Amino acid sequence: MSINLKDYEEQLQDVAPEVRDVLESIFQEAARVMSPAGLQKYLDGAKSLCNLGRGTDVVISYLQNMPLVVKECGEDILDDSITAALKLSSMTSGEVVALLFSSMPTAARRLGDAELLRGYLTLIHQTASTASRGLRPMLNHIDELLSKLTLSGLRRWTQFGTQAYRRDYNNLIAYFGLESQDSRAILQKERRGVLFIDTQRKLNFYLRALWGRDFFLRPTGADYTDFRPYIDNLIFHMPDAVDDIGDIKGLELYRATAAHMASHLCYSTAAISAEALSPAQMFFIGFMEDARIEYKAMNAFPGLRKLWRSLLDINYEEEPEHPTMLALERIALMLLDKNVSTDDQELGEFIQRFHDEIEAEQDNNQYSWHMGVELFNLFSARKEVPSLRILERIRIPYRDDNRFVWEFSEINWDQGVEYMAASQRQVRRMVSVIEMANEVDCELAGDDAQEIWTCSTNMRPYEDDLTDEQISFNDMWGKEPVSEPFHYQEWDYQIQLHRPDWATVYERRQPKGNPEDIEEILTEHKPIAHRIRQIIDLLTPAGVQRVRNMEDGDEIDLNAAVDAMISIRMGEQPNPRITMRNVLKTRDLSVVILMDLSESTNEAMAGSEKTVLQLTREAATLVSTAINGIGDPFALHGFASDGRHDVQYYRFKDFNQHFDDDVKSRLAGMQGGLSTRMGAAMRHAGQHLLKQPERRKLLLIVTDGEPADIDERDPQHLRHDTKKAVEELYSKGVLSYCLTLDPNADNYVKRIFGANNYTVIDNVDRLPEQLPVLFASLTS
Repeated sequence: MSINLKDYEEQLQDVAPEVRDVLESIFQEAARVMSPAGLQKYLDGAKSLCNLGRGTDVVISYLQNMPLVVKECGEDILDDSITAALKLSSMTSGEVVALLFSSMPTAARRLGDAELLRGYLTLIHQTASTASRGLRPMLNHIDELLSKLTLSGLRRWTQFGTQAYRRDYNNLIAYFGLESQDSRAILQKERRGVLFIDTQRKLNFYLRALWGRDFFLRPTGADYTDFRPYIDNLIFHMPDAVDDIGDIKGLELYRATAAHMASHLCYSTAAISAEALSPAQMFFIGFMEDARIEYKAMNAFPGLRKLWRSLLDINYEEEPEHPTMLALERIALMLLDKNVSTDDQELGEFIQRFHDEIEAEQDNNQYSWHMGVELFNLFSARKEVPSLRILERIRIPYRDDNRFVWEFSEINWDQGVEYMAASQRQVRRMVSVIEMANEVDCELAGDDAQEIWTCSTNMRPYEDDLTDEQISFNDMWGKEPVSEPFHYQEWDYQIQLHRPDWATVYERRQPKGNPEDIEEILTEHKPIAHRIRQIIDLLTPAGVQRVRNMEDGDEIDLNAAVDAMISIRMGEQPNPRITMRNVLKTRDLSVVILMDLSESTNEAMAGSEKTVLQLTREAATLVSTAINGIGDPFALHGFASDGRHDVQYYRFKDFNQHFDDDVKSRLAGMQGGLSTRMGAAMRHAGQHLLKQPERRKLLLIVTDGEPADIDERDPQHLRHDTKKAVEELYSKGVLSYCLTLDPNADNYVKRIFGANNYTVIDNVDRLPEQLPVLFASLTS
């Protein structure tokens, strides 16, 4: 459809005359490169800039330059340009905003991609916020800068100037104006060998000459370590700049990359299914698919063999991270050139078979699948398969990441899926002795049984001995049930983000012990029983109390009222506090005592004959006796961990349980083992506390060391995660307090729990006495 400026007369009535003249002269050019919707955005943007009140130069610069930008990068960039100008106007003058629009055609032409141009606008905004005085000289020299630097290089050059001369305005202006030695030195340092934008036309002609068709090439920021070219939506995304590799020029590297990606597009006619493949297997299959399509390309254009071989036969000074990578680079060269040999007989036979069969299988990408899996199995049998991170860093600079050759199964949301929750897959039933004896199929049902029967009466193997001395089936083969998994996030301090569902907690039960052992603990510590009785008497809530001598109470205090009337009759000033109020004195507190049950608790501490586990059991017994007497709802829990996938959580006493023989037998059977993943255990304990109705909630952790686990080598990781767990619980109303037996805990416990939220027990033998006293001080 034809576009006429008269269609927009109403929008231009309030525009300044000089702006209207420019618009009339440029409108036809804009109409040629923009759609009607784009023209509408273009004129709306001009109107917004007019209303900005920063002068007509900004509007004129926008009108004159944006058609050139749209021609290079598309009309979607219009909204981003207006947004960038509006942000910039709050930091700098209108002249700088006009310079921004003047620089955009150059930036669009040199960057060649809308995403990179958006990155350029973001860089301008960041520079304006940190070094606004350097923005004007930088925009005046943007043509020279972008002719030598990629966007990533320009970003690093800008960051150096803003950090080095943020408060030195004269040197800042000189740096961004390319007048200082530092500016020129950093510019030379960040300068790359060959820019994509300088070679794009040559590459287009090169590919057209080979395959007789056009390909879409686009530059992509390649400023991170593991970047590899890729094909997406039939577009070649290539690095925005490459350096020379030895004697091989950057232009040759671009040609090799473009030819390889074009071979994929022409000869990878069907995608390979990635179903049931590991990432390492996918790498080896893609490795063989590269060899197959290069064989077909070299058959059609023999000169490509020399180009690709020169990049496979490079002698690097640095050794690879894994010796297998050196072998894979050699294999790639042998697959390309059958005249290259190896001393490894097994690999030599594999390569020879490829060269014997490739002529017949050159059009079959399933051949690449079978050969890739075979090569993977060959290295796997030798236990020489490196990690995926190392595999993806293979030193073949011209190859892409092979995402184009794979097909991944997609979820069809329109198709119904029969789903059964994990908690419903196994049914437990209580049955009678008769049912158990007559109907049971298997006494030793596994964890995957569909239905499990339980009986309150012990079943014994031999009917002729029914005394309690006979061992039951449960005693011989029974095991405690394991809960459904609970998944919790974990804080990664290096990236400052949570790892979602990273740690898995299972609630388990430890075997029961003899409750008489707990009674013996109470008897052994009878000397401090009087101190515990004082704690109970001190902290037991008094119920309803009358608070007298109040000005705004709920009812009249007759005694105080009589005294006030007497004072009035005597001509004295009466006491106005003649009311009282009935107040319910309750503690409104719930407590979880969380005990560290790691392997280290089985060791005796210095200065004590008892192990940490024995001292923890004694302390838990005494503090439970105190809290039970006070009447606060409390729970005794413990934890240990065997990696992030198995954090074991033990509930010896829950809030709704009495401190009876069943709890005492669980406490007596308490065992230590494994590691200490404290953050996940604290989050799980916090979930139990948050279900309680009490207003105040306390999590009391008893431990003998710092957080650690077998699958985490960085000692700081679990410390930071535990600190984050403390902060998360505090934000939800749960106070965490740590009682530690580690004499070196001052190095880390303060940073984790806070200055006033921990106690280090110097004399470990006093732990049973200290824990009830500590609880009293925390909750009084």
